[in-house]
This record gives sequence, structure tokens and C-alpha cells, in this order.
Amino acid sequence: MSLQTLPLPPSELGESPFWHPEEQQLYWCDIQGFAVHAWSPSTGQHRQWRMPSEPGCCAPAADGQLVIGLRNGFYLLDTAKDSADPTALTCLALLPPELHDTAVLRLNDGRCDTAGRFWAGSVITPRTTPNAALWCLQADPASATGYSVRHMAGDSFTANGLAFSPDNRTMYWSNTPEHRIDRFDFDVATGEITHRRPWVQFDRKVDGQPYGGRPDGAAVDVEGNYWVAMYEGACVLQLSPAGEVLQRIAVPVQCPTMVCFGGEDLRTLFITSAREGRPVEEQEAEVPAGALFSVQAETAGLPVNLFTY
Repeated sequence: MSLQTLPLPPSELGESPFWHPEEQQLYWCDIQGFAVHAWSPSTGQHRQWRMPSEPGCCAPAADGQLVIGLRNGFYLLDTAKDSADPTALTCLALLPPELHDTAVLRLNDGRCDTAGRFWAGSVITPRTTPNAALWCLQADPASATGYSVRHMAGDSFTANGLAFSPDNRTMYWSNTPEHRIDRFDFDVATGEITHRRPWVQFDRKVDGQPYGGRPDGAAVDVEGNYWVAMYEGACVLQLSPAGEVLQRIAVPVQCPTMVCFGGEDLRTLFITSAREGRPVEEQEAEVPAGALFSVQAETAGLPVNLFTY
């Protein structure tokens, strides 16, 4: 298994990669770079769209559009347009200010389910109270705006690791600072989540002790295994549905942030990483913090789900 460093500039905080099956392109967010990126491995073309606030997550929609979670809510980006075009970005729904104070909260990790809903969790800074939450955006003809947003879960500091099992019965969601991944029972027909319980608990950092990192972004393969980037752990773990470590993939940066499956056979695992806040020696290393990587996996991943609007 040979890890490749992609010929792309490092991201300040790379996140939310996905492989577009029709375009055969990799998309991802640079949260602290305030940009959404796209790269074609076959042509080498690299595009980016500047955002007015931090893009925490993105997912494909129909007709060349992307749904994006910004600091204050959900937007649609027309990738046929340049980011300088004021019509490229359209607001779909803002989060309620009584539950989402943009002075301390922004959207973070997210993805769509197979029914076309877009789920996104938030992160709170500073981490004084666990007020980060999980939100769900969906098309709603009965709404005046055409969309509705539901508050689905809370009690989090940094929402990450959102993923769904192949049978659509389980949703995964991690609270990164707590070093814990939770599971919910998931009803894809209604979008309801119930029975939240801890799934995997990782060891916290202790001075003088080896540290394996904390769970960040994730993806699920066709066999139901959960692949998670371990922030500050310099690795990606493949976990079985029972939570057992099946494989550890070392990466040459300390802070991998998220993974996705891509390529024609969905057996290429793409990995984003973080540069922001890392020591100078990591930022200036031969393989710098914030680099993007790929590695071949034996098991294919699940295809990305599209937002229905």
C-alpha cells in the first residue's frame, strides 16, 4: 500500500473531501483558507472558489451545484461560475440565531444521506460549553423558502466523523475533543435518529505517553467498515462495524483531517490534512502539513450521496 502526495498546494485546514462520480474530480474545503477546491487527476486542473466565511463542509447537488455549510447556514454554489460572480452563491437556509450564535459557532463536518438530505455538525470556539450541534437540511415544499432545517442532536464541542452504514440503519457522529465516536439508530425514510450511544472511545493525550490522536472526519466502505482520520495521530484507522482496528495507515503529517473514497472503482482513499496552528518545522517539511494524499484500498467505498433540492 503506497501513499501518494498529491500535486496540490497545502490547505490551512483541509476538510470534507468527496469524489464527484460524473465529473471524476476531487472536491474539498479549506476551512481556514475560506475556499472550496476542485481537482481533476486526469488533467491536473485545479480550481477554487473563495467563500465569504469558513466553508465547513460541502457535497454535490444536481446540475453542477454544490451544497455548502458556511458559518451561519447552508448555501448552494454554482461551480460553472467564478467565485467573483456574486450570483455563484445562493443562500438556502440560515441557522436559527437563538441556537447557533455565529460569534462562537460555525458549521463543520457534514455529508448527505441516501435520501438527499444534507447533514452538518457545528464546532464551538472557545470550547467552554458543549453547545455544538447536528443539523439537517432538506427540501421542503411546505416551507416559505423551500427548505427546512432541523436541530437533530447536541452536547458536542466539535462535530466530526459523520457517516452512514451501507444498510442505512446506523449513523456515526464523533465529538473530537472527547476522543469518542457515537452511533445512532437511523431511519432513512423519516430522517430520524435515536438511541445515541458511545461506540469507540480513544485514549486522551497524557504527557510522556504515546498518543494515537483523536477522531476527525470519516467515511464508510461497502463492507460497513469505518475509516477515520486521527488528528494529531498521523494516521488513518479502518475500524470494523464492531469497532475493532483492522488497519492503520500512517501518513507523513501529524494532523490528517478527513477521508473519502474515489476513483473509477472507489478504491482510492483520499486524505486531507491541516496546516493551521502546526509548528514551523511541520509547515516547511518536505511533505508539508496541509498536504493532500491518496492511497489504494482493497475495499471499495460507498459512493457520495447527492443533495436533493
